[in-house]
Amino acid sequence: MSVGAWEPNNQASANTADKPIDHALLMRIVETMSSGTEQLDNLDTEITAANWLSGLAATQWLKEAENWSDEQIWMLIRFFTLAEMQLSDWQGGAESAVIPLAKALRQRKAPLSREQLLWIRQNSDNRYLPYGPL
Repeated sequence: MSVGAWEPNNQASANTADKPIDHALLMRIVETMSSGTEQLDNLDTEITAANWLSGLAATQWLKEAENWSDEQIWMLIRFFTLAEMQLSDWQGGAESAVIPLAKALRQRKAPLSREQLLWIRQNSDNRYLPYGPL
């Protein structure tokens, strides 16, 4: 008899970690969010195409953030915050894309402002946003 550690088969995470991020899709999301929208009902196509984005690894988001300006990252944070709140099948929890995107801003010495933090709190019931689990 052998004793070892059981590790759950996290196939869903493994599958999404291998997928490349669609930069054109993210640009459409950024452009739409830049218009000031707070409702995602006008983003049906983007939401359907982007649903798998919510399951990407934090390391992928940190690397992807290198391609975006601080303002564009804020637009992506807004999108993922609203998606979790407005769409029942988008529950990021501790794996939310908001967490590594906020970390990317902190690493740039451009952390979220007080107003941005308040906006996230007002538009999310995810207790892990924006900094993740302790």
